Amino acid sequence: MARVTILGSGAFGLALAVISDNAGNDVTVWSAFEQEIETIRKTGENAAKLPGVKINESIKLTTDISCVKNADIVLLGIPSSFLRGVCEQAAGFMDPETVIVNTSKGLEADSFKTMSQVAKECFPLNTVAVLTGPSHAEEVGRGIPTTVVTACDDYNAAKVIQKAFSSHTFRIYLCDDVIGAEVGGSLKNVIALAAGVCDGLGLGDNTKAALMTRGINEIRRLGLAMGAQAETFAGLSGIGDLIVTCCSMHSRNRRAGILIGKGTDPQEAVKQIGTVEGYVCTKNAYALCKKLGVDMPITCELYDILYCGRSPKDALSTLMNRPWTTELEADFLKN
Repeated sequence: MARVTILGSGAFGLALAVISDNAGNDVTVWSAFEQEIETIRKTGENAAKLPGVKINESIKLTTDISCVKNADIVLLGIPSSFLRGVCEQAAGFMDPETVIVNTSKGLEADSFKTMSQVAKECFPLNTVAVLTGPSHAEEVGRGIPTTVVTACDDYNAAKVIQKAFSSHTFRIYLCDDVIGAEVGGSLKNVIALAAGVCDGLGLGDNTKAALMTRGINEIRRLGLAMGAQAETFAGLSGIGDLIVTCCSMHSRNRRAGILIGKGTDPQEAVKQIGTVEGYVCTKNAYALCKKLGVDMPITCELYDILYCGRSPKDALSTLMNRPWTTELEADFLKN
């Protein structure tokens, strides 16, 4: 039995709390919001974020950040914009032997660090891993079969995570490419927003298939520039996560994109949907690709839609009328 503390009482954190508790672990969930914790205590669920999923009574609930002390695993289920602040609060109570598992997806503004890199700065003595893949919380919490990957440079720590969260409905593979897993998990939100725009415009399956295929190519290029392994983007944290986020109505990024494609102002669309990680990530990915000199035309056109008032139809026209080229440019030009 492992002592597992989950920081964040949002949908994914609660879904993993249920998974881990069902596996026989000692689970604690922390939230910064007393009202949210009280609601779960009284009703047995977080109807606003994870409706229909009962939170086991054996799961402890708290607003005391010192709950991370003596934990074997601390899982970070905090939106990317708030991750550093929460980690800094927890740092004074964290034991160096505790394994940190990040599930937050995105790039930090200005520094362009991934969320595990942010966590490592806050917890320099701890092993930091990533848990990511095609995993809508709504389905994980209901026990619908799901497969993800945990990426870590410490094999033994990865095995501890695998044991603590695996079940007959939640299967975890291991991977040593932390940066690749995170880039795939973060940038898929950007492409999913663009996929939603396509849906909002009333475009077809051909368009979305092209967008997803060229999108994973952009993600791979940025990942390679950041030190990732190319093979990672063909796996669960790459194409797997991209498929589920671009195609499901569980995806807040896709739903926001649909509104934008139908004419809703981007800021208003985000306000209506709630947390849309791809909105901020698009801005950060745009700045990063310019800094690194990585060609990411879909990301750049989406940035113009979200932040510069560009028409989605004009952005689509620009993408379709780019100079003709080969699909695998580097390989073709070597011949």
